[in-house]
Amino acid sequence: MSHIITKEYIDKITYKIIGCTIEVQRELGPGLLENVYEKCFLIEFENKALRFKSQKKIYADYKGFPLETNLRYDVLIEALIVVELKSKEIIPAVDYKIPATYMKLLRVPKGILINFHCTHIFREGQKTIDNEHYASLPET
Repeated sequence: MSHIITKEYIDKITYKIIGCTIEVQRELGPGLLENVYEKCFLIEFENKALRFKSQKKIYADYKGFPLETNLRYDVLIEALIVVELKSKEIIPAVDYKIPATYMKLLRVPKGILINFHCTHIFREGQKTIDNEHYASLPET
């Protein structure tokens, strides 16, 4: 089933992703390793029938020249939203730039940084960003 890609459609997927995040946090709480949260997060995506890929290499080029890099995204949902997962007490400012960089390289409209170390994941444990691809989409 194909969907017209709109801001509303992407926002609905984002809402489901945040719901999955809250569910994992509710079940596990803070303080575990990132890879544990990721495995549970992927189970939640399957339960919500979200299509995703995880831990795939990001291909990059510079002025048309392919670059060999070791960049890997944590999760790409519906080929539209890249998710970067963390489990850290303090997130350095540079970590907030990772989703934006991956969004640019993958040419996707939205990214989310999720930090499972937080007690209140909805208020302080996630940061959602969008870019020019999102801005150019129709509303509905």
